[in-house]
Amino acid sequence: MVKRCPEQRASLCGYLRRHGCQVTEASSSHDPKETPPEGFDLAFLDHTHGDSDLIPRLVTANRAVSIILVTPAGKNEPARRPATIEACTFIQQPILEHHVQTLVEHLHEVRRIRELPRVTAPTVAAEPQEEGGVFATRSPAMLLALNIIRRAALFDIPVLLRGESGTGKGALAQALHRLGSRAKEPFVTVNCPTLTEELLVSELFGHVKGSFTGAVRDQQGKVEVADGGSLFLDELGDLSPAIQAKLLRFLQEKTYERVGDPRTRLADVRIIAATNRDLEALVREGKFREDLLYRLNVIEITLPTLRDRSNDLLDLANTFMETFCKAAHRPTMEFSPAACQKMLGHGWPGNVRELRNEIERITVLCPTHVVGPEAFSLRVHGDAVVHARVGGDHSLSDVEDEHIRQVLAMTGTFEEAAAVLGIESSTLWRKRRRLGL
Repeated sequence: MVKRCPEQRASLCGYLRRHGCQVTEASSSHDPKETPPEGFDLAFLDHTHGDSDLIPRLVTANRAVSIILVTPAGKNEPARRPATIEACTFIQQPILEHHVQTLVEHLHEVRRIRELPRVTAPTVAAEPQEEGGVFATRSPAMLLALNIIRRAALFDIPVLLRGESGTGKGALAQALHRLGSRAKEPFVTVNCPTLTEELLVSELFGHVKGSFTGAVRDQQGKVEVADGGSLFLDELGDLSPAIQAKLLRFLQEKTYERVGDPRTRLADVRIIAATNRDLEALVREGKFREDLLYRLNVIEITLPTLRDRSNDLLDLANTFMETFCKAAHRPTMEFSPAACQKMLGHGWPGNVRELRNEIERITVLCPTHVVGPEAFSLRVHGDAVVHARVGGDHSLSDVEDEHIRQVLAMTGTFEEAAAVLGIESSTLWRKRRRLGL
């Protein structure tokens, strides 16, 4: 702990000691006798040390150290961060004890997972064939994700899945549930962006008859349905602040109330969350609660894009083809060399989901046993796609689809894109899924 203000440093050190931490204090990083020793798991630094050589020294001596930069009240994290603090977490003064407790609990869980014996890649890769081959992989990044899943499944702790849309976060969440002690209990999914705030609260926690317009009977929420099992929160980055507060309370206390019912209920569920958004950026913008992020992000797993799994692409395509041909009761088809080159040359922005849908389409429409490049849709052909333009020979639907694509490409956040288009985020989410973006 390096901080110049003695009173604040003493207060923070007191919090840490009360939560079982061994603490080393330093008022400056320049005095040789105060050079940080090895063995640190967590380091709180005054924000002015962000550009000093202290951080590289800490990381060199303690490769797994978590660094927290303490900034003055009202001072945001810099928009352009120096390279030396790229992996640091920022926290504003005043630091309260519950902030410290959350950080320490998070650290303990991460250390416990790190200390588990490593599972070999062949054992992991053999598990997921029932997922349609999504996890059959030679990609180091995907093997790492599967390795972490096997270890994380042993503990009832929150897991946060990150990655672009279509990378398989939902399938990985189901694999995590299936490999854990709750495998025989319910696995329940909540698609967070698809509902209004009022309906999403009801979807999560349930409601009683007459609590709002359309509530014609008592209704269980997904939390109650998932009791004893796992609750998968898909795209939780779109949650409103009010729902974030309710979810945080549930994570901390395991308690909730149905809408319109004062009775407090208890549910034991494992939370698995997924997002394709930068939650840390949302925290800095004040759109996502930092304490909720700490609660959810005990174990973080990032799924690689299909572009980063190029060695898996043809194997996945053949696996999907075999699966769909079997379902359609037709002999297994095969790809010509030119078709393989076409697949390898496409960027697959929709990732594994786009590939799966493309192969299913080919299985239905291609009349020949050997699949040539002409069997692929215009999306895969790329340059052959004629983009719709206003005043051209295109339908209103084509023009709308092209406008949505361009707005999504030029805006920085999902909410910004919805605002430009003049529609609700939930409506844009559904349109984006229809377009495979």
